[in-house]
Amino acid sequence: MKASESIAEYASGLDYKDISSRAVEMCKKSLLDGLGVMLAAGTLCEECRPFASMALAAGGKGESTVFGQDARLPAFMAAFANGSLSHALDFEDTHDEAKVHPNAASIPAALAVAEALGKVSGKELITALVLGCDITSRMGLALKEDPIVFGWYMPPILNAFGAAAAAGKLLSLNTTQFLDAFSLVLCQATCSAELVHNPQTVIRAVRDAFSAKTGVMSALLAEKGVPGFEQPLEGSAGFFRLYARDAFDLSRLVKGLGETFEGANISFKPWPCCRGTHPFLEAALLLIRDRGIDPMGIDAVKIITSVSALQKALCEPLERKKRPRTAIDAKFSIPFVVAIALAYGEVKLKHFSPEALEDERVLTMADRITLDVDEALPDGQGVLVLRSTDRIYTVETPEHVYGHPLNPMAMEDMIKKFEDCAGYAGKRIPEGARKKLIDAILNLEDQDDIRVITNEV
Repeated sequence: MKASESIAEYASGLDYKDISSRAVEMCKKSLLDGLGVMLAAGTLCEECRPFASMALAAGGKGESTVFGQDARLPAFMAAFANGSLSHALDFEDTHDEAKVHPNAASIPAALAVAEALGKVSGKELITALVLGCDITSRMGLALKEDPIVFGWYMPPILNAFGAAAAAGKLLSLNTTQFLDAFSLVLCQATCSAELVHNPQTVIRAVRDAFSAKTGVMSALLAEKGVPGFEQPLEGSAGFFRLYARDAFDLSRLVKGLGETFEGANISFKPWPCCRGTHPFLEAALLLIRDRGIDPMGIDAVKIITSVSALQKALCEPLERKKRPRTAIDAKFSIPFVVAIALAYGEVKLKHFSPEALEDERVLTMADRITLDVDEALPDGQGVLVLRSTDRIYTVETPEHVYGHPLNPMAMEDMIKKFEDCAGYAGKRIPEGARKKLIDAILNLEDQDDIRVITNEV
């Protein structure tokens, strides 16, 4: 059986009872986490507003909720508007090894389709989200080399396939229709890595608007009988050869299908910035908190990184990274995030507002930062060195940062994060309603209709 057929057959045949209890629990946490982040982005991220306004201007059948707005739109346009919110704060979950945010497009896509269908149960939504997360993560794991070397920015491209899988599951697509849906995604999903080199662009923030919309549209078109390709993934011009050339391993895509669910390996973010900044951020917080260092007494800071491409992208060019021009650029800067952590002893959503990017306290700290590369360091590891008036402090970055499956976020911290994020929602959610919403998500398998969630946002 070909890889595409194996994935499509798995997608069409997956049932809630087949999913491991851990994958179910992690799925519910991902939904809670992702929904909270999207609610906050609706008011905190100005770059998302054109997506909502365009979708609302287009109008159409009132099927699905636009988060934070008293409005409903056709499912694919609601997914478009809500998808713009999912990564805008760079605060949603991640699969560290696969280097993707595998729920960023699947959650807005699945919620939009489920609401449009009506009377979709919690178990059905869980099954769809587990599937979307699993396929996105598996595709990321199958890449032996990041296609950014060929000019492609992978996360939103991969997310479109996961969104199509989640939407298609809710639409009860069969194996052939899933092949059609993935083919239609292949004809739409793309993202240039040029965004990495342009500090003024906000495309990296709103990218999953396109992924979520593409996923929903592809699944709906497949349901209506639009034929695709037999091998959209492994074909001679399929996804992997098109984007990754020969640098892929299909065995990682299909191994353990239906037995191993990559959603069980998700990491959650305690801080609203790129996951690659977190090891240095956590190291900085550990120094400030555990050793009682006075930030005002810090004379110099040295960041020592490995030679990993990610760390290079998050540190260079150093002068630009010290003075980012947009919130999303700031979130992709190890020097700026470390400067926040050292200056304030915390890193919160408020530290990435337009005003905060001009914070002299942070910029002064950033000016004290230098960069070095140690080729002997393991990939992804690093060292932080602080010099104060009386001594030098050195700390290695943690192997598993807080929020990793091997160092998981406490449930109380996840709920607090949701509460904090929901407090920014454009449509006010009273405290009692927030508590009910949290309870409904954390007991999602017991819900007869997922509109108990979408009616509140």
